[in-house]
Amino acid sequence: MRRVSNGITVAIAVALLAGAAQAAPPRGPLSKCPVDAIVAGAACMDKYEASVWRVPNPKTVNQLLVGRIRRGTATAADLAAGGATHLGVVQTDDYAPCADSGQNCADDIYAVSLPGVMPSANLTWFQAEVACTNAGKRLPSNAEWQAAVVGTPDPGPDDETTDCNTQSTMAVATGSRSACVSSFGAFDMVGNLTEFVADWVPPNTTCGSWTPGLSGTDLNCLLGAAQTGEPRVLTRGGHFLHGPLAGPLTVIPAPPSFALDTIGFRCAR
Repeated sequence: MRRVSNGITVAIAVALLAGAAQAAPPRGPLSKCPVDAIVAGAACMDKYEASVWRVPNPKTVNQLLVGRIRRGTATAADLAAGGATHLGVVQTDDYAPCADSGQNCADDIYAVSLPGVMPSANLTWFQAEVACTNAGKRLPSNAEWQAAVVGTPDPGPDDETTDCNTQSTMAVATGSRSACVSSFGAFDMVGNLTEFVADWVPPNTTCGSWTPGLSGTDLNCLLGAAQTGEPRVLTRGGHFLHGPLAGPLTVIPAPPSFALDTIGFRCAR
């Protein structure tokens, strides 16, 4: 065997490379996810839009509660018993001391996927990312979100009971619109709150719609590119005011520093 200058043989180097390749195989379709999530390709997507909770004493008294949140088994009763505070469900920013920049948010706010609660809004992309991270999750990529939304109805009229929440004045409780569910079992991916995803893009200048053969009403706000200004993060699905402009293909860039009562998120693993 020929030796290289550092004394490692070529054969050993090849073996190490082969071993590394075997140790990290490409991710394929999953077969099972935690109970708060659904399987969508290679990702576990939360069933419900996130509710954000401030958990006191997360490393001491509420260590077991944080463990349940990270395993996806925490219930609303568990959170109440731990003295957790539900954030982002009023018209004002109540996340402090967790800052808009995501500073001071570690071990403070946790994103939870629960049915029958109000989804949290009025937070920035940075705060949403930390809330997912604290819960052992992350924001989904745009591609993962698109995979999970398949089968969710593209809105027509909103009957205000079962259809996707696209023609009202406020968000509704997670999972309460029974027909607004994807083929994989994710609720409210269209309407209710438009959802942050992980991807960033340059500033856009205008909105349009997709071609009629694809989806002629879903908003497409990726048109034009500005040379200056704050970068944008993608939000998906549209919200409760969008009417037929909401849909599985609706994409609206927003500054990551924006916090609005129409923008929420869900997490993935």
